[in-house]
Amino acid sequence: MNWARVERLLEAGAGRIAPAIVLHVRYRGDTVFEGAYGVMDPESAGEGQPAPVSPDALFDLASVTKLFTTTAFMRLVEAGHVRLDQPVAEVIPQFAGVRPIGGAEDPISRQPIPPDPAFAGQEVDTRCITFRHLLTHTSGLAAWHSIYRAVGPPPPPPGQPTGWPTVEERTSRGIQAICAYPFLYPPGQRLVYSDLGLILLGEAAARLAGQRLDAAIRSWVLEPLGLIGAGFRPLDMPSRADVGRCVPTEFCAWRGRRLRGEVHDENAGGLGGVAGHAGLFATAAHVARLGQMYLDGGRWENTPLLSPGSVREMTREQVRFGDDARGLGWMRRSAAGSSSGRYFSPDSFGHTGYTGTSLWVDPQRQLVVSLMTNRVYYGRDPKAITHFRPAVHDAIVEALGQ
Repeated sequence: MNWARVERLLEAGAGRIAPAIVLHVRYRGDTVFEGAYGVMDPESAGEGQPAPVSPDALFDLASVTKLFTTTAFMRLVEAGHVRLDQPVAEVIPQFAGVRPIGGAEDPISRQPIPPDPAFAGQEVDTRCITFRHLLTHTSGLAAWHSIYRAVGPPPPPPGQPTGWPTVEERTSRGIQAICAYPFLYPPGQRLVYSDLGLILLGEAAARLAGQRLDAAIRSWVLEPLGLIGAGFRPLDMPSRADVGRCVPTEFCAWRGRRLRGEVHDENAGGLGGVAGHAGLFATAAHVARLGQMYLDGGRWENTPLLSPGSVREMTREQVRFGDDARGLGWMRRSAAGSSSGRYFSPDSFGHTGYTGTSLWVDPQRQLVVSLMTNRVYYGRDPKAITHFRPAVHDAIVEALGQ
């Protein structure tokens, strides 16, 4: 294996794509490459130079969190607590009701998105929306609304408690807000990637498990995988996550500070840092271990987490609208387009995160690629990471002689 081109790409990307980059590659069950490039924080210096990033750096996973939420939920399905085709309102009663088709907000520009005229005047009976709809992003829920503005003021700076509402209180307010928003389209008529749907899925998982979501994901996913140090809210859990290992992300105008050990996503931050769509912090190796579990049919070493049947169901194509195809919680290769690169096989599956994180699994090659960056440190323009990620994936396949 010749990793020279991979290393050149990562070295060139550090400081240009993101301050910190860590790549972890597993091939045929073994770790074949792990490298860390760049610095932890360009704004801090030790002995005149910023500290270099290390492989055990903790990254804000952003939407890669969704894979952990989905895994916890599917474990609850297998345990008999819930059914995939069960109505969401049976677990979250306040979701029940008839709501109109309306508009949404653009998650980047925050500008209003008008409703599709094709659905003008229609209503949605939420009792027909199932968990399968949430997992395939076909529920009719909008992609995004500014929940964080509906639940209260921004959190105070770390170490400055001011009687800010608890995670439970803010989650309750956030769920109430989601349950009041109009729908964007009738269920099953479109595929719109929805953070709102995964927030609801996370809330359902918490209620079914009888634990707050962070505890539920820890019990049902992190601990069985042996992911020590991964978790939500690292600022408040020093025994589980060393904040010094967290790479910083963007300067947040809403919170008035650069974020380190605090979730970048405003809605997750508004919900208290614990949400089904974002908020988990982990290393590249942690994320690769989740991918390896799926590659191995639901087992990690001697620990079964999911049945092979569930893994097949989750990672196969469930829905397709145009070029966008989804499994249960997973993106399919055709949904990602350039994200997975030119060489990944058609049955590949993965997910990306807005902060610059990603996990891709190629079953034909027995390949797992976990690429962690904090690209939002430099701002929200996605062009650089959009080109960088597939270039790295292609170079990995070439390095393997595939």
